[in-house]
Amino acid sequence: MAATATDAIVLQSFPYGETSRIVRLLTRSAGVHSAIAKGALRPRSRYALMEPFAEGAAMLYIRDTRDLQTLGGFDLTRSRQGLGRDLLRFGGASLVAEIVLRTASEESHPALYDAVASGLDRLLAVEGDAVEVCVLAVTWHLIAELGFTPVLDCCIACGRGIEANRDATFDYAAGGVRCDGCAAGLPGSRIPARARTALSEFSSGRPARVGATAGHWRLLTRYLEHHVLEGAPLRSLHFVATSLSVG
Repeated sequence: MAATATDAIVLQSFPYGETSRIVRLLTRSAGVHSAIAKGALRPRSRYALMEPFAEGAAMLYIRDTRDLQTLGGFDLTRSRQGLGRDLLRFGGASLVAEIVLRTASEESHPALYDAVASGLDRLLAVEGDAVEVCVLAVTWHLIAELGFTPVLDCCIACGRGIEANRDATFDYAAGGVRCDGCAAGLPGSRIPARARTALSEFSSGRPARVGATAGHWRLLTRYLEHHVLEGAPLRSLHFVATSLSVG
């Protein structure tokens, strides 16, 4: 059983038995792992602050033949408890965690770790009406880090460049935009040039201004279903939609 010291983010946490917790962690050096935090439910446990989205220095005892590893220690460096102060902020963080749990592996992926950590920090810091756009931006950047960046600046069929100021047809199944010639007679949704620009900025981890957001949510939902989730729904995406309707 190898001892691995690594930075880790808590993606999910739930009780196990009377005194312990199961935590699902994204680690910097060992990908995603499930681990048992023994005694975490006892009073004054050293794992008392291991709530979802918390980050710290973890000691994991990893055995390749097991799905459930053993947590030997967790020194908290960032709690991010503020993510629970409103539904949309919490829903966005939950969406990030659920996408990672659905797609990531036990392989080291430091860039993904950094994207998740910085994304959660952005959701924690953003204020007011900017929260919704921040959720979109953080999610698209995560999608890009996972290797599913949509093709936005040229036709996915013929490779011809599409001018930045032109609307285009987005082909969800193909994973990008088509020029008018290649889109003729095929299913797809027209997206404005400004929406393509925003998606490009989001995927690169940069902020962007958007107007109405309903079209962005439809595009994100359908793209996730086609390319990341293989048609399976995300509970957190439904939670975000509910949060928006409440707001």
